[in-house]
Amino acid sequence: MTEHKPILILDFDGVIHSYTSGWKGAEVIPDPPVEGAFVAIEKYATFFDVCVLSSRSHQGGGIEAMKAWMEYHCPGSTKWVRFPLEKPPALVSIDDRAIQFNGTWPDPDRLLSFKPWNAQTV
Repeated sequence: MTEHKPILILDFDGVIHSYTSGWKGAEVIPDPPVEGAFVAIEKYATFFDVCVLSSRSHQGGGIEAMKAWMEYHCPGSTKWVRFPLEKPPALVSIDDRAIQFNGTWPDPDRLLSFKPWNAQTV
């Protein structure tokens, strides 16, 4: 019998890949990892079916580029994750460009002023 683990979705850009250069194309991933990313992913893989998703996922060469980038920065890391083409039904997601819905619809001004963690100022 196969062990069933809950699904954890990790966004790639801004969560695993630091994404400091911004979008350069589905196959271009120039920046280093976010500090601690691979330690966390390895730990999460013991508890979750870890799925890495990105806007790259459905573009030609995107998944292959993410896999190659992960293997370059942490050899063997792709064995801890899978790269689905579409969003699976997850228990939880970690994404740098999301607002947790709490039952109240956010004001458009809040949405328009949203900044990911790495663009926020103190």
